[in-house]
Amino acid sequence: MKKAVKKGIKTFAPMALGIFFIWYSLSKFSSEELNQLWFNIKNVDLIWVVISLFMGVLSHLSRAYRWKFLLEPVQIFPKFYNCFLPLMLGYLANLGIPRSGEVLRGATLASYENVKFEKTFGTIITERLVDLIMLLAIVGLTSISQSNKIFSFFTSQNINPFFGGLVIISLILVLIIGFRIIKNSKLLLFQKLKNFIEELFKGMKSVFSMKKKVYFLIHTFIIWGLYVGMFYVLKFAFPDTQALGLEATFVAFIFGAFAMSVTNGGIGLYPIAIGIAFSTFGVSSATGEAFGWVMWGTQTGLVILLGGLSFLILPLMNRR
Repeated sequence: MKKAVKKGIKTFAPMALGIFFIWYSLSKFSSEELNQLWFNIKNVDLIWVVISLFMGVLSHLSRAYRWKFLLEPVQIFPKFYNCFLPLMLGYLANLGIPRSGEVLRGATLASYENVKFEKTFGTIITERLVDLIMLLAIVGLTSISQSNKIFSFFTSQNINPFFGGLVIISLILVLIIGFRIIKNSKLLLFQKLKNFIEELFKGMKSVFSMKKKVYFLIHTFIIWGLYVGMFYVLKFAFPDTQALGLEATFVAFIFGAFAMSVTNGGIGLYPIAIGIAFSTFGVSSATGEAFGWVMWGTQTGLVILLGGLSFLILPLMNRR
């Protein structure tokens, strides 16, 4: 019973939070601002929206291809569609239950390729660590170049950024202590957990034994270049954001990335985060949040479409 309650909280709490943010996002506007919000969404330039969507598709294809490089050192050589389709299934699952997509993705590949789940999941963790490094690099460079705007925003909202850093360091220390306890314990449960972690690390170490490290890095930069690029081109779809420079794109991109990690796929919070980021560059909240809704809506719709098709196509592609 307790497990069911905990699972329900983990599943529905982020979704409920997202619904709250949707209500909050719309309730804080006056009737004139709401009309402006809907006007901006309805009159968006669809050409730039399509270009942004196309770049999103390319980023997914590049990520699936990059995964193949991580799988080779652990002796897994899947067909490309068995990398791409589970990837899209994972993205779709994350919209319902946060972080469940990585497990589903690894389990799906392990099932169709008849390999150990620990190894496939280990490569996914490695991939996520590499992406975290890329995100932190973008955050670091943007924070340095736009420090005045970022810190002025934190000050206006009474937010202490150093407290967040302290929390992250504390979590890392807790993980290190936990690994030490599991490693040295002789309890059967901890021994099984130790073996599972060792298999994970075998998958994670694949990045060091890759023969095609250069191609892996190239695809990593392509993926993140497309992420920023599809964000940048969408600004041309709105008259009030066309004049914004690349620095505004990076700031809004970072705000949006953190919003995605708080609620299911960024539901509700993503448009608010984009509106706040663009407001520091003189863009109205109605325009900024309209941008956020269009970006979030189109990319989420793409994930739902490709993820849903993957459910149908994957068994057919592996029918033998």
